[in-house]
Amino acid sequence: QVQLVESGGGLVQPGGSLRLSCAASGRSFSINTMRWYRQAPGNQRELVATITRLGSTNTADSVKGRFTISRDNLKNTMYLQMNSLKPEDTAVYYCNADIGDYVPPRDYEAWGQGTQVTVSS
Repeated sequence: QVQLVESGGGLVQPGGSLRLSCAASGRSFSINTMRWYRQAPGNQRELVATITRLGSTNTADSVKGRFTISRDNLKNTMYLQMNSLKPEDTAVYYCNADIGDYVPPRDYEAWGQGTQVTVSS
């Protein structure tokens, strides 16, 4: 089973920046579409950004122009560059990926454990 591990969260002042990373580890697998979600207390989990294996991206209107999703397929790592952060961006950020295992062949969805982002002065 592939594991996803997020890093890069923390406390930042409004207007600041953070870069989240999501690293995948395991044996004999491929990663297709990857996504960043976030969940603030009392809210439903929200899709923030999506990137396909070939690099096509989509971002939520709430973060468009401020957040940039990217990936390095050689490193099996996805990133979320977050600029001009606002207090309403405070949430736990989760990475998600569509995984294809080779041995045995199977497709499934993997989730990371989440990383806390807090935007506050």
